[in-house]
Amino acid sequence: MTPSYHAQTGSVLALGQNVFYNNKKPGFKGDQPPRWPMYAVWKDGAWGSRQKLEWDDPRGSQMYSNNCGQRVMMPNGEVMMSFTFGVKNKPRAVCGVRCSFDGRQLLVKEIGPELTNSVGRGLLEPSVTYFQKRFYLTIRAEDNHGYVAVSDDGLHYEPQQAWAWDDGAPLIMSTTQQHWLTHSDALFLVYTRRDATNLKVMRWRAPMWVAQVDPKTLRLIRATERVVLPLIGDGVNAGDLVPMMGNFGVNSVSETESWVTDGSWCPKAGNRGELQLARIKWSRPNRLAT
Repeated sequence: MTPSYHAQTGSVLALGQNVFYNNKKPGFKGDQPPRWPMYAVWKDGAWGSRQKLEWDDPRGSQMYSNNCGQRVMMPNGEVMMSFTFGVKNKPRAVCGVRCSFDGRQLLVKEIGPELTNSVGRGLLEPSVTYFQKRFYLTIRAEDNHGYVAVSDDGLHYEPQQAWAWDDGAPLIMSTTQQHWLTHSDALFLVYTRRDATNLKVMRWRAPMWVAQVDPKTLRLIRATERVVLPLIGDGVNAGDLVPMMGNFGVNSVSETESWVTDGSWCPKAGNRGELQLARIKWSRPNRLAT
């Protein structure tokens, strides 16, 4: 689940989803039951019970979810987020979502037009941020790309474009989530991608990178790319022994520091999971931190 502080009610909203795993071997069950968002609220020193975020729309009959995506807490107390959704055996779409939240209950109020991609399972695991009066959406896909879209209201997004470098060269990604690292003075993306050092790592899921986003072109500035969490091992000759990353979160902890946390695992090496933490120190105060 991904937590967010809701200043208007002094509570923390933790939002994730129901998901089903096999008992006898790692991985998802092949025939997944319907999935939907689940959330819990922390207030007055205690967590409340798990609750389902209801969305009575047949387009989400098999799945509608924010996964562990990022969302934006608005000054009026509303929550701007996104759904990936679809019916059984069809590619999923993504849309912007506006919710109300009173410190106890999260309610869907409005859904925006859908973005689509017909390859594989479609568009997955969207994350939203707000920077310089616009909403930005980053999306996992299954066509060796990730995607970005922009909106003025968080509901009506322009058509998505594949993530690329500032020289126009595409980033090659493999069906893994990306998240935003948002500073008051600049916008960054955290992601995994194909690289000469990780060619035999499944889905190129190590190392983890960060780069600054050009908000005008929606491209990554190549010269700013840095490794956030390093590849451990040999990603060319022993890729199946490299711990895989990519299930991660990004949070601001103060005006001077942000964290990237990742749950890596390496089943071939008998590794059942490790928590990794990258601490990013800012040279300028992040005025968005609360």
